[in-house]
Amino acid sequence: MKNENLLNENRLVSRNDCIKFGLDQSEYDLLKKKLNRTPNELEVKLAAGLWSEHCSYKSSRLFLKRFPTTGKDVIYGPGENAGVVSISDRYAVVFKMESHNHPSFIEPYQGAATGVGGILRDIFTMGARPVLSLDALWFGSITNKKTAYLVDGVVRGIGDYGNCMGIPTLGGKTGFAECYNGNNLVNAFSLGIVKKNEIFTGAAPAGDSVIYVGSKTGRDGLGGAAMASAVFDESTEAKRPTVQVGDPFTEKLLLEACLELFKTGSVSGMQDMGAAGLASSSFEMADRSNTGMILDLDKIPLRQPLSASEIMLSESQERMLVIAKKGKEKAVFDIFKKWQLDAVEIGKVTAEPMMVLKKSDTVFKIPAKLFSSDAPVYKKKICKPKQKSFNIELDRNIDTKRIILKLITNPNIADKTWIMSQYDQSIRGDTLEAGYGAALIRVKDDDVAIAATVVGKSNITAADPRYGAERTVLEAACNLAVTGATPIALTDCLNFGSPDKAEILYDFSESIEGISIAAEKLGTPVVSGNVSFYNETEGKAIWPTPVIGMVGTRKPSGKPDFSVSDSDDLYLVGKPEMLLSCSAYSWLIKNDPFYDFPSMPKIDWIESIKTIKVISDMVKNGRLNYAADISLGGLAVAIVKTAIRFDIGFKLLMPEKFSDPEYLFSESPASFIVTADDAILSEFKKRSIEHYKIGSFTGSRIIMNNLDISVSDIRSLYERSFSRNLNLE
Repeated sequence: MKNENLLNENRLVSRNDCIKFGLDQSEYDLLKKKLNRTPNELEVKLAAGLWSEHCSYKSSRLFLKRFPTTGKDVIYGPGENAGVVSISDRYAVVFKMESHNHPSFIEPYQGAATGVGGILRDIFTMGARPVLSLDALWFGSITNKKTAYLVDGVVRGIGDYGNCMGIPTLGGKTGFAECYNGNNLVNAFSLGIVKKNEIFTGAAPAGDSVIYVGSKTGRDGLGGAAMASAVFDESTEAKRPTVQVGDPFTEKLLLEACLELFKTGSVSGMQDMGAAGLASSSFEMADRSNTGMILDLDKIPLRQPLSASEIMLSESQERMLVIAKKGKEKAVFDIFKKWQLDAVEIGKVTAEPMMVLKKSDTVFKIPAKLFSSDAPVYKKKICKPKQKSFNIELDRNIDTKRIILKLITNPNIADKTWIMSQYDQSIRGDTLEAGYGAALIRVKDDDVAIAATVVGKSNITAADPRYGAERTVLEAACNLAVTGATPIALTDCLNFGSPDKAEILYDFSESIEGISIAAEKLGTPVVSGNVSFYNETEGKAIWPTPVIGMVGTRKPSGKPDFSVSDSDDLYLVGKPEMLLSCSAYSWLIKNDPFYDFPSMPKIDWIESIKTIKVISDMVKNGRLNYAADISLGGLAVAIVKTAIRFDIGFKLLMPEKFSDPEYLFSESPASFIVTADDAILSEFKKRSIEHYKIGSFTGSRIIMNNLDISVSDIRSLYERSFSRNLNLE
């Protein structure tokens, strides 16, 4: 039967039979109309893969057009393999974020590892050397029987792949909530550096040669794009064969070979064979250049006999499609032979925008745009969800001690050293800062440092997707500010349930609007990104989870030289709000993510941007001995983390107007804690920046209202609770 399939994919497929190949009947009708004939089996299978949500963005494309994507520093925005933004006269950064959610739930180690491998290839395919990675991870409740298994597999997969590649993983975001029990999220961010005159794109000019490079093709990953465009059900475990298998040692060779090849001037373009494999890379490159290709599939290096569709749609890892300039093919072969990787000329680029695929004695001819820019785009119904049921009964009996100890031992806030210890963060020798805030690296031969962060605030977005998305972007800018960096651009990873549900698509649309508003206010265009739909199991969707990856720069290069000493006074900078709405207090203490939601204020963008800029400038110029932004857990958690970091006690002395303990757990946007001298306080006053003395660092105990505990005792709770709760010690 298998041999018959290898030979007969040119047989015609009826409307009744299309479903068994993964294509629904309405899209079969569209395919038939676009071809003006009955499609054959190969065409139906390609449509099922390349018209999937994962590849075509057919339900999201109309919404994504709202993003601001241009700016004075943007070199390439959405449409290329990754975004490219200028950071100096000589250099640019190339960065992007991608999801690998479904594969990582089915097979956490390989799913996460190949997610890292795929995003790295998107970076170096543009001529950039990857220099840092981050990750944004969401798992189910820690009491769920599968959570510890998923955490262990995902973290090891990310760590092993990045460590073997020699690329530091410098931090990110890890969260836990019950809604992710059946669908964890694994979002991978990578950034590379490239000289501005050495950037490459996925071009395919007519007359050039098409060369396959990298690993051999097998059946791993077959159906992966379609699987990532479907909800999970009881058959999830049976989908393990659709998860790719990664080999970071081969990818390291591929990275070095590609970067060496770029320097020869022999290449017109290059693209990773990612989702939908050779099919997506070849069709997209041809379409982007308004050309076509003749491909001889019998020349593809294989691990086992495969049909034409299996060759085209395989998602075997560590492979690239290289477009070599006519007459310069030998340079490709010589370099890849040196690095002991396959390099085979499999075809030519043609002026006619037609893809001609040859397999044995069969020839398939398909318009190049059919499975790329001519893919269907849907305008689906959106509908505002019914008003959520909010608890507006404020609890004024706040027990400061109980709440602080419960917050700092919750896995969403507790120390994630167990995760960070799996990642090599010093490799390459350029790391200035690492951790769960913003990463900071230097550029060796330029006086500029690069900061990067990833942020997601899913419970706030679940309550109000537009406001939550705005807050997510704002917090990313705050993370960069405390490194002294100025934000320049962002990427996103938009994780949602099924777009076939009008209420979920409404949340998606509102999140797009929130990101767009914030990006416009901050001057941070969206230069790349990813949409991950169908994150739901048995009809239950995750919270809407837009994740923002933001990049900034600081000159001069270097890092904040923070320190806290005995008798240093601590100041709250920003506008304090008596706000528990959608805070860690409401979510993790009251067990109600939307507690007191109706009182959520609008973001004061003018005040927020002014505060962020002042903090960033002062850190960059070395004028602040210490600065940290206030986020999950509010002021109390920020103070405790600072005391633990510098091994020093703290005595709270809030101004009378903020004596209500609720202020300790409020999460006011764009607020910071700093140590400051008289000159800085004078400048805050001159610039009309709100600031309040809230206490002093002293001794070895933390004293806040009815909390009186030694720093060593609270450190033990903070540092050991995460691994203990998940039995990872």
